[in-house]
Amino acid sequence: MGMPTLAELRAAAERIAPHAVRTPVLRGRGGLDELAGAALFFKCENFQRCGAFKFRGALNVVLSLTAEALAAGVATHSSGNHAAALALAARIRGVPAHVVMPENAVATKRQAVLAYGAHVYDCAPTLAAREETLAEVVRETGARFVPPYDDWGIIAGAGTAALELLDEIPGLDLVLAPVGGGGLVAGSAIATRALNPAARMIAVEPAGADDARRSWLAQRRVPQLNPVTIADGLRTSLGERNFQVMQACVDDVVTVSEEAIVRAMRLLWQRLKVVVEPSAAVPFAALLEGCVDAAGKRVGVILSGGNVDLDALPWRRAV
Repeated sequence: MGMPTLAELRAAAERIAPHAVRTPVLRGRGGLDELAGAALFFKCENFQRCGAFKFRGALNVVLSLTAEALAAGVATHSSGNHAAALALAARIRGVPAHVVMPENAVATKRQAVLAYGAHVYDCAPTLAAREETLAEVVRETGARFVPPYDDWGIIAGAGTAALELLDEIPGLDLVLAPVGGGGLVAGSAIATRALNPAARMIAVEPAGADDARRSWLAQRRVPQLNPVTIADGLRTSLGERNFQVMQACVDDVVTVSEEAIVRAMRLLWQRLKVVVEPSAAVPFAALLEGCVDAAGKRVGVILSGGNVDLDALPWRRAV
């Protein structure tokens, strides 16, 4: 399989429909439109099963595999959302899930992975440690590796969120999504180019984890080194396939400050009445900081997830 087509995204949408939620699109009420100077449409993947868009991609891959390929179960490495998504997808398919998680993973995300019945293996909080531990787990179990983002099936599944947004809200001028490994941005960009080629697709990441921006400027993948951000889901390095799609279909990559992420997260709670994790607040933060020219435009904002640790809310600390 190469870069997914619109037909393949629609096939993924049909495949996952019996299990995934068609999440709502909320308008920018409570003064959020005024703050951004634009008409905002929030695609709320925080209401997805597992609390994040990641369920779409993991489920698409697991449902696509044969019983023979899944005989020993599935395995992955993840800081949380993909781990939970794969664990639930495996439970739906009736196969074991083996998940490598960094020691600093958010406690609530770790608890969710365990609750879905996965076997969890701890590792140091580096990509090298994740990959080494995963390789050992795969050798011991024979489980099928399902990548967290650098996979065409994952990208196609993730793109179904943007498909729903664009089908429901035609005529958007901008589509914004957070970028970490790049599954959501890549899938969203494919959907946007196919359904609304006039719209600009913008990827947003924290300034403290800016490998996508640096890669975009260098026109080659630049590794993520020592990311420092509260947006734990965006600390991963950009995937190869994901960057390939971004080069073809994304119009810009911008970065935002930690202060803007916290402000965006809090405003979405106060004004929109939705709980989102820091990674999900990143695209709205770009609008608040003026990183994107959105004045007078219709803007789709994908809120990627809502798995926030309520005992460690960022505005309880000075920012």
